Amino acid sequence: MNLDKLLNIKYPIIQGGMANITDGKFAAAVSNAGALGTIGSGGMKADVLAKEIDICKGLTDKPFAVNLIMFRSDIKELVEVVCRAKVPYVIAGAGSPGPYMEDFQAAGIKVMPVISSPLQIKRLDKFDIFAYIAEGMEAGGHIGEMTTMTLIYQVAGATDKPIIAGGGIGSGAQMLAAEVLGAKGVQIGTAFLFTDEVPVHQNYKDLLMHTESHRITSIGNLNGRPMRLVKNPMTREFKELERSESDKEVLEDFTLGRLRKAVYEGDVDQGSVMAGYTAAQFDRLYSVSELLEKLMSEYQLAKNSVK
Repeated sequence: MNLDKLLNIKYPIIQGGMANITDGKFAAAVSNAGALGTIGSGGMKADVLAKEIDICKGLTDKPFAVNLIMFRSDIKELVEVVCRAKVPYVIAGAGSPGPYMEDFQAAGIKVMPVISSPLQIKRLDKFDIFAYIAEGMEAGGHIGEMTTMTLIYQVAGATDKPIIAGGGIGSGAQMLAAEVLGAKGVQIGTAFLFTDEVPVHQNYKDLLMHTESHRITSIGNLNGRPMRLVKNPMTREFKELERSESDKEVLEDFTLGRLRKAVYEGDVDQGSVMAGYTAAQFDRLYSVSELLEKLMSEYQLAKNSVK
């Protein structure tokens, strides 16, 4: 893996930008520890994002990224914020960054779109894309349909741009598997929920530390907006509603504010406890530095074992 050299960081790891969770302080902590910290702009208005970027810059002199949700109605304002701040990297999810590529390039920002299908590369490769983050359906939060193993292999053969693997990666062995399939580095989200520094309610962390793989599910599959999270009373209610309700807005309203309820209030019964399948691989908390060192030592051990 050479993503560390491409991004000028210590480890070939990007911390996934999680809405309502990964703020400027946390992104700075990750960057200081050697990975690429990412501010998750989901749930932030333009003024809040500007503040979090300033916080991050005040706490680290290392590179960091901002994750943007491209289909947002106020995306133009958010793009203006990141361009004005000249953030090093933008991770563009849920839509094409195409309409804003000239703005990003003028500000010296390198763009990494999140993709869930090889088809997206055909649409995006005409732009000056720095790298692609190919995220499989094992990830937490909103997901696509392809698994990480099939996705990484197929997209790696479809472009000469670097591929970064995401979804279902929470160990050094899984990092090595992604490398074998063609990835230059990895994006990891769920594992960072098992850190002391991540700003989520202790109830959220406690639930994850006792979560096994059969307790992780997805909702929204019938309305075309699937997301992966931990089973709880809310997910059961949603699935019952989804069977009888065809109006997507009604279903969207049902989940509105549920992530914040879990993250900030600690309501893990009626809130959305988003997490990927790798949550089942952890049963304790680490500091960000400990987690990264653990991942890299596992990666080196796995690599040595196949020589």
